[in-house]
Amino acid sequence: MHLHRLHLRNYRNFAEQVLEFPAQGAAIVGDNGQGKTNLLEAIYYLEIFRSFRGAPDEQLVRFGEEVFRVEGRLADDEGHERSVSAAFDRRARKKKVAVNGGEPERLGDALGQVGAVIFSPSDVELVSGGPGARRRFLDIVLSLAEPGYLHAVQRYRQALFQRNTLLRQNSPRALVEAWDEGLVLSGSRVAAARAAWVAERSESFATHYARVAGGQPGRMAYAPSAPEMGGAVAEAQVAVAFREALGRSADREQRRGMTLVGPHRDDLRFTITGAEGAALELRTYGSGGQQRTAAIALRMVEAETIHAARGREPIILLDDVFAELDPGRSQRIVDWIETEEGGQVILTSPKPTDFELRGQVLPRWGIRDGVVLPG
Repeated sequence: MHLHRLHLRNYRNFAEQVLEFPAQGAAIVGDNGQGKTNLLEAIYYLEIFRSFRGAPDEQLVRFGEEVFRVEGRLADDEGHERSVSAAFDRRARKKKVAVNGGEPERLGDALGQVGAVIFSPSDVELVSGGPGARRRFLDIVLSLAEPGYLHAVQRYRQALFQRNTLLRQNSPRALVEAWDEGLVLSGSRVAAARAAWVAERSESFATHYARVAGGQPGRMAYAPSAPEMGGAVAEAQVAVAFREALGRSADREQRRGMTLVGPHRDDLRFTITGAEGAALELRTYGSGGQQRTAAIALRMVEAETIHAARGREPIILLDDVFAELDPGRSQRIVDWIETEEGGQVILTSPKPTDFELRGQVLPRWGIRDGVVLPG
Protein backbone atom coordinates (compact mmCIF):
# COMPACT_ATOMS: atom_id res chain seq x y z
CA MET A 1 0.00 0.00 0.00
CA HIS A 2 1.04 3.60 -0.48
CA LEU A 3 0.02 6.85 1.16
CA HIS A 4 -2.09 8.69 -1.39
CA ARG A 5 -3.68 11.40 0.78
CA LEU A 6 -2.54 13.23 3.89
CA HIS A 7 -4.64 15.80 5.74
CA LEU A 8 -2.91 17.93 8.38
CA ARG A 9 -4.60 20.36 10.72
CA ASN A 10 -2.70 22.39 13.33
CA TYR A 11 0.20 19.95 13.43
CA ARG A 12 3.50 21.65 14.36
CA ASN A 13 3.88 24.55 11.91
CA PHE A 14 1.18 23.28 9.52
CA ALA A 15 -2.13 25.10 9.73
CA GLU A 16 -4.23 23.01 7.36
CA GLN A 17 -3.19 21.20 4.22
CA VAL A 18 -4.27 18.27 2.10
CA LEU A 19 -1.63 16.49 0.02
CA GLU A 20 -2.10 13.88 -2.70
CA PHE A 21 1.00 11.70 -2.98
CA PRO A 22 1.97 9.79 -6.13
CA ALA A 23 2.38 6.04 -5.70
CA GLN A 24 6.14 6.29 -6.18
CA GLY A 25 6.44 9.06 -3.59
CA ALA A 26 7.86 12.57 -3.63
CA ALA A 27 10.93 14.62 -2.76
CA ILE A 28 10.20 17.58 -0.47
CA VAL A 29 12.84 20.26 -1.06
CA GLY A 30 13.19 23.39 1.07
CA ASP A 31 15.34 25.31 3.49
CA ASN A 32 15.82 24.12 7.05
CA GLY A 33 13.13 25.18 9.50
CA GLN A 34 10.29 25.17 6.97
CA GLY A 35 8.63 21.95 8.17
CA LYS A 36 10.21 19.10 6.19
CA THR A 37 10.87 16.92 9.22
CA ASN A 38 7.50 17.88 10.70
CA LEU A 39 5.81 16.48 7.59
CA LEU A 40 7.56 13.11 7.87
CA GLU A 41 6.93 13.11 11.61
CA ALA A 42 3.21 13.54 10.95
CA ILE A 43 3.18 10.61 8.53
CA TYR A 44 5.06 8.37 10.95
CA TYR A 45 2.80 9.51 13.80
CA LEU A 46 0.08 7.47 12.11
CA GLU A 47 2.32 4.40 12.43
CA ILE A 48 3.09 4.55 16.18
CA PHE A 49 0.88 7.45 17.41
CA ARG A 50 3.71 9.38 18.95
CA SER A 51 6.57 11.53 17.71
CA PHE A 52 9.61 9.65 16.45
CA ARG A 53 11.62 12.56 17.87
CA GLY A 54 10.33 11.85 21.38
CA ALA A 55 8.31 15.06 21.67
CA PRO A 56 5.18 14.92 23.87
CA ASP A 57 1.85 15.33 22.11
CA GLU A 58 1.38 18.77 23.68
CA GLN A 59 4.33 20.07 21.66
CA LEU A 60 2.87 18.82 18.38
CA VAL A 61 -0.12 21.19 18.55
CA ARG A 62 0.41 24.32 16.46
CA PHE A 63 1.19 27.42 18.49
CA GLY A 64 -2.00 29.20 19.52
CA GLU A 65 -4.24 26.18 18.84
CA GLU A 66 -5.62 23.48 21.13
CA VAL A 67 -6.13 20.42 18.89
CA PHE A 68 -4.13 18.80 16.12
CA ARG A 69 -5.40 16.17 13.70
CA VAL A 70 -3.60 14.02 11.15
CA GLU A 71 -5.38 11.73 8.70
CA GLY A 72 -3.83 9.44 6.12
CA ARG A 73 -5.50 7.45 3.39
CA LEU A 74 -3.68 4.49 1.94
CA ALA A 75 -4.41 2.52 -1.21
CA ASP A 76 -3.05 -0.54 -2.98
CA ASP A 77 -2.83 -1.38 -6.68
CA GLU A 78 -6.20 -3.14 -6.58
CA GLY A 79 -8.04 -0.09 -5.28
CA HIS A 80 -8.44 -1.20 -1.67
CA GLU A 81 -8.25 1.73 0.72
CA ARG A 82 -7.61 2.27 4.40
CA SER A 83 -7.83 5.39 6.53
CA VAL A 84 -5.92 6.10 9.72
CA SER A 85 -6.39 9.24 11.79
CA ALA A 86 -5.12 10.63 15.08
CA ALA A 87 -6.07 13.75 17.02
CA PHE A 88 -4.92 15.22 20.30
CA ASP A 89 -6.72 17.77 22.47
CA ARG A 90 -4.22 19.72 24.56
CA ARG A 91 -6.82 21.04 27.03
CA ALA A 92 -8.38 17.65 27.71
CA ARG A 93 -5.03 15.86 27.32
CA LYS A 94 -6.86 13.25 25.28
CA LYS A 95 -5.80 11.37 22.17
CA LYS A 96 -8.24 9.82 19.74
CA VAL A 97 -7.26 7.29 17.07
CA ALA A 98 -9.43 5.79 14.35
CA VAL A 99 -8.91 3.15 11.65
CA ASN A 100 -11.40 3.18 8.79
CA GLY A 101 -13.56 5.50 10.87
CA GLY A 102 -13.79 3.19 13.87
CA GLU A 103 -12.04 3.68 17.19
CA PRO A 104 -10.02 0.60 18.23
CA GLU A 105 -10.62 -0.97 21.62
CA ARG A 106 -6.95 -0.44 22.49
CA LEU A 107 -4.42 1.94 20.99
CA GLY A 108 -2.04 -0.94 20.42
CA ASP A 109 -4.54 -2.56 18.04
CA ALA A 110 -4.06 0.33 15.61
CA LEU A 111 -0.26 0.31 15.52
CA GLY A 112 1.46 -0.38 12.21
CA GLN A 113 -1.42 0.43 9.89
CA VAL A 114 0.72 2.62 7.64
CA GLY A 115 3.68 0.27 7.41
CA ALA A 116 6.37 2.97 7.37
CA VAL A 117 10.05 3.10 8.31
CA ILE A 118 11.78 6.42 8.90
CA PHE A 119 15.48 7.17 8.36
CA SER A 120 16.68 10.30 10.14
CA PRO A 121 20.04 11.95 10.93
CA SER A 122 19.15 11.55 14.62
CA ASP A 123 19.30 7.77 14.15
CA VAL A 124 23.01 7.93 14.90
CA GLU A 125 21.95 8.21 18.56
CA LEU A 126 20.78 4.60 18.31
CA VAL A 127 24.45 3.66 18.12
CA SER A 128 26.31 6.51 19.84
CA GLY A 129 23.77 7.29 22.56
CA GLY A 130 22.64 5.53 25.72
CA PRO A 131 20.93 2.12 25.88
CA GLY A 132 17.49 3.64 26.44
CA ALA A 133 17.25 4.64 22.78
CA ARG A 134 18.16 1.13 21.67
CA ARG A 135 15.60 -0.47 23.97
CA ARG A 136 12.99 1.95 22.65
CA PHE A 137 13.91 0.93 19.10
CA LEU A 138 13.47 -2.75 19.94
CA ASP A 139 10.16 -2.10 21.67
CA ILE A 140 8.76 -0.18 18.70
CA VAL A 141 9.88 -2.70 16.07
CA LEU A 142 8.64 -5.71 18.02
CA SER A 143 5.37 -4.02 18.98
CA LEU A 144 4.74 -3.50 15.27
CA ALA A 145 5.81 -6.97 14.22
CA GLU A 146 5.29 -9.38 17.12
CA PRO A 147 1.74 -10.14 18.36
CA GLY A 148 1.47 -9.82 22.11
CA TYR A 149 4.78 -8.02 22.57
CA LEU A 150 3.32 -4.62 23.40
CA HIS A 151 1.05 -6.11 26.05
CA ALA A 152 4.04 -7.90 27.61
CA VAL A 153 6.04 -4.65 27.70
CA GLN A 154 3.17 -2.82 29.35
CA ARG A 155 2.72 -5.53 32.00
CA TYR A 156 6.46 -5.57 32.65
CA ARG A 157 6.59 -1.80 33.15
CA GLN A 158 3.68 -1.96 35.59
CA ALA A 159 5.32 -4.70 37.65
CA LEU A 160 8.68 -2.92 37.52
CA PHE A 161 7.12 0.33 38.74
CA GLN A 162 5.47 -1.37 41.71
CA ARG A 163 8.62 -3.31 42.59
CA ASN A 164 10.86 -0.23 42.37
CA THR A 165 8.45 1.76 44.52
CA LEU A 166 8.72 -0.85 47.27
CA LEU A 167 12.51 -0.95 46.96
CA ARG A 168 12.75 2.85 47.25
CA GLN A 169 10.57 2.69 50.37
CA ASN A 170 12.92 0.08 51.87
CA SER A 171 9.99 -2.32 52.20
CA PRO A 172 10.47 -5.84 53.58
CA ARG A 173 11.94 -8.25 51.06
CA ALA A 174 8.81 -10.42 51.12
CA LEU A 175 6.74 -7.52 49.78
CA VAL A 176 9.28 -6.85 47.03
CA GLU A 177 9.45 -10.51 46.05
CA ALA A 178 5.67 -10.64 45.72
CA TRP A 179 6.16 -8.83 42.40
CA ASP A 180 8.94 -11.11 41.17
CA GLU A 181 6.76 -13.65 39.40
CA GLY A 182 4.84 -11.03 37.44
CA LEU A 183 8.11 -9.35 36.56
CA VAL A 184 9.61 -12.65 35.40
CA LEU A 185 6.62 -13.78 33.37
CA SER A 186 6.28 -10.57 31.39
CA GLY A 187 10.00 -9.78 31.36
CA SER A 188 10.98 -13.18 29.99
CA ARG A 189 8.48 -12.70 27.17
CA VAL A 190 10.05 -9.33 26.34
CA ALA A 191 13.66 -10.49 26.63
CA ALA A 192 13.08 -13.69 24.65
CA ALA A 193 11.41 -11.79 21.82
CA ARG A 194 14.25 -9.29 21.69
CA ALA A 195 16.93 -11.98 21.75
CA ALA A 196 15.15 -14.00 19.07
CA TRP A 197 14.78 -10.97 16.81
CA VAL A 198 18.44 -10.05 17.15
CA ALA A 199 19.54 -13.64 16.53
CA GLU A 200 17.31 -13.89 13.46
CA ARG A 201 18.35 -10.52 12.02
CA SER A 202 22.03 -10.30 12.98
CA GLU A 203 23.25 -11.78 9.70
CA SER A 204 21.06 -9.39 7.76
CA PHE A 205 22.46 -6.48 9.76
CA ALA A 206 26.00 -7.58 8.94
CA THR A 207 25.11 -7.79 5.25
CA HIS A 208 23.56 -4.33 5.18
CA TYR A 209 26.41 -2.79 7.15
CA ALA A 210 28.95 -4.25 4.74
CA ARG A 211 26.91 -3.06 1.77
CA VAL A 212 26.65 0.54 2.95
CA ALA A 213 30.23 0.62 4.26
CA GLY A 214 31.66 -0.76 1.05
CA GLY A 215 32.66 -4.14 2.41
CA GLN A 216 33.67 -3.55 6.02
CA PRO A 217 31.92 -6.05 8.32
CA GLY A 218 29.75 -5.01 11.25
CA ARG A 219 27.95 -7.02 13.91
CA MET A 220 24.86 -6.68 16.12
CA ALA A 221 24.30 -8.65 19.32
CA TYR A 222 21.85 -8.63 22.21
CA ALA A 223 23.41 -7.75 25.57
CA PRO A 224 21.24 -8.78 28.55
CA SER A 225 21.81 -7.09 31.89
CA ALA A 226 22.59 -10.38 33.64
CA PRO A 227 25.14 -12.92 32.35
CA GLU A 228 22.74 -15.73 33.29
CA MET A 229 20.38 -14.55 30.54
CA GLY A 230 23.01 -14.39 27.81
CA GLY A 231 22.37 -16.55 24.76
CA ALA A 232 18.89 -17.72 25.81
CA VAL A 233 16.10 -17.15 23.30
CA ALA A 234 13.48 -19.62 24.58
CA GLU A 235 11.05 -17.92 26.94
CA ALA A 236 11.23 -20.71 29.54
CA GLN A 237 15.04 -20.54 29.59
CA VAL A 238 14.98 -16.78 29.98
CA ALA A 239 12.49 -17.07 32.85
CA VAL A 240 14.75 -19.47 34.76
CA ALA A 241 17.77 -17.24 34.21
CA PHE A 242 15.80 -14.14 35.18
CA ARG A 243 14.71 -15.68 38.49
CA GLU A 244 18.29 -16.65 39.27
CA ALA A 245 19.53 -13.15 38.44
CA LEU A 246 16.91 -11.55 40.70
CA GLY A 247 17.90 -13.84 43.55
CA ARG A 248 21.57 -13.00 43.20
CA SER A 249 20.97 -9.26 43.04
CA ALA A 250 18.48 -9.05 45.91
CA ASP A 251 20.93 -7.62 48.46
CA ARG A 252 22.29 -5.03 46.02
CA GLU A 253 18.76 -4.03 45.06
CA GLN A 254 17.84 -3.41 48.67
CA ARG A 255 20.88 -1.18 49.07
CA ARG A 256 20.35 0.67 45.76
CA GLY A 257 16.56 0.92 45.97
CA MET A 258 15.95 -0.26 42.42
CA THR A 259 15.62 -3.38 40.26
CA LEU A 260 19.05 -4.04 38.78
CA VAL A 261 18.40 -6.83 36.25
CA GLY A 262 15.83 -7.32 33.53
CA PRO A 263 14.85 -6.07 30.07
CA HIS A 264 14.78 -2.46 31.32
CA ARG A 265 18.58 -2.65 31.60
CA ASP A 266 19.38 -4.70 28.52
CA ASP A 267 21.17 -3.32 25.47
CA LEU A 268 22.12 -3.83 21.83
CA ARG A 269 25.83 -3.99 20.96
CA PHE A 270 27.26 -2.93 17.62
CA THR A 271 30.82 -3.91 16.80
CA ILE A 272 33.29 -3.93 13.95
CA THR A 273 36.43 -6.02 13.56
CA GLY A 274 39.63 -4.12 14.34
CA ALA A 275 42.98 -4.41 12.63
CA GLU A 276 44.08 -7.28 14.88
CA GLY A 277 40.77 -9.13 14.75
CA ALA A 278 39.38 -7.77 18.00
CA ALA A 279 35.73 -6.70 18.22
CA LEU A 280 35.56 -2.94 18.70
CA GLU A 281 32.45 -1.37 20.24
CA LEU A 282 31.08 1.17 17.77
CA ARG A 283 29.58 3.31 20.52
CA THR A 284 33.04 3.84 22.04
CA TYR A 285 35.53 3.38 19.21
CA GLY A 286 33.54 3.92 16.03
CA SER A 287 33.92 6.99 13.86
CA GLY A 288 30.92 9.17 13.07
CA GLY A 289 30.65 7.53 9.65
CA GLN A 290 30.76 4.03 11.11
CA GLN A 291 28.12 4.84 13.71
CA ARG A 292 25.88 6.36 11.07
CA THR A 293 26.36 3.32 8.84
CA ALA A 294 25.31 1.02 11.68
CA ALA A 295 22.20 3.13 12.29
CA ILE A 296 21.26 2.93 8.62
CA ALA A 297 21.82 -0.84 8.57
CA LEU A 298 19.57 -1.11 11.64
CA ARG A 299 16.79 0.78 9.85
CA MET A 300 17.22 -1.48 6.84
CA VAL A 301 16.70 -4.49 9.09
CA GLU A 302 13.63 -2.78 10.54
CA ALA A 303 12.26 -2.35 7.02
CA GLU A 304 12.76 -6.07 6.36
CA THR A 305 10.97 -6.88 9.62
CA ILE A 306 7.97 -4.69 8.75
CA HIS A 307 7.92 -6.14 5.23
CA ALA A 308 7.82 -9.69 6.61
CA ALA A 309 5.18 -8.87 9.24
CA ARG A 310 2.85 -6.97 6.89
CA GLY A 311 3.48 -8.90 3.70
CA ARG A 312 4.13 -5.72 1.71
CA GLU A 313 6.89 -3.22 1.09
CA PRO A 314 7.05 -0.51 3.74
CA ILE A 315 6.78 3.17 2.95
CA ILE A 316 10.31 4.55 3.21
CA LEU A 317 10.64 8.01 4.79
CA LEU A 318 14.06 9.61 4.34
CA ASP A 319 14.64 12.74 6.39
CA ASP A 320 17.64 14.56 4.87
CA VAL A 321 19.64 11.34 5.13
CA PHE A 322 22.02 11.97 2.22
CA ALA A 323 23.34 15.22 3.69
CA GLU A 324 25.30 13.33 6.35
CA LEU A 325 26.79 10.69 4.04
CA ASP A 326 29.52 10.51 1.44
CA PRO A 327 28.42 9.86 -2.17
CA GLY A 328 29.37 6.18 -2.03
CA ARG A 329 27.23 5.42 1.01
CA SER A 330 24.38 7.51 -0.37
CA GLN A 331 24.38 5.64 -3.66
CA ARG A 332 24.39 2.27 -1.89
CA ILE A 333 21.28 3.29 0.08
CA VAL A 334 19.62 4.22 -3.22
CA ASP A 335 20.63 0.86 -4.66
CA TRP A 336 19.09 -0.93 -1.68
CA ILE A 337 15.81 0.94 -2.07
CA GLU A 338 15.71 0.22 -5.80
CA THR A 339 16.52 -3.49 -5.54
CA GLU A 340 14.90 -4.61 -2.28
CA GLU A 341 12.24 -2.13 -1.15
CA GLY A 342 9.93 -1.38 -4.02
CA GLY A 343 7.42 0.63 -2.04
CA GLN A 344 6.72 4.33 -1.86
CA VAL A 345 9.57 6.71 -0.97
CA ILE A 346 9.04 10.15 0.56
CA LEU A 347 12.25 12.07 1.16
CA THR A 348 13.22 15.53 2.31
CA SER A 349 16.27 17.57 1.44
CA PRO A 350 17.39 21.20 1.71
CA LYS A 351 18.47 21.04 -1.92
CA PRO A 352 17.64 18.92 -4.95
CA THR A 353 19.30 15.54 -4.57
CA ASP A 354 21.59 14.13 -7.20
CA PHE A 355 20.27 10.62 -6.60
CA GLU A 356 17.51 9.15 -8.70
CA LEU A 357 14.95 6.74 -7.32
CA ARG A 358 12.42 4.54 -9.06
CA GLY A 359 14.27 4.90 -12.35
CA GLN A 360 13.43 8.58 -12.48
CA VAL A 361 13.71 11.66 -10.36
CA LEU A 362 10.88 11.70 -7.82
CA PRO A 363 8.38 14.54 -8.21
CA ARG A 364 9.91 17.53 -6.41
CA TRP A 365 7.73 19.62 -4.15
CA GLY A 366 8.70 22.82 -2.40
CA ILE A 367 7.95 23.79 1.18
CA ARG A 368 7.91 27.18 2.91
CA ASP A 369 6.64 28.15 6.37
CA GLY A 370 4.64 24.96 6.84
CA VAL A 371 3.07 24.97 3.38
CA VAL A 372 3.98 22.23 0.90
CA LEU A 373 3.91 23.34 -2.73
CA PRO A 374 3.38 20.36 -5.06
CA GLY A 375 4.57 21.00 -8.57
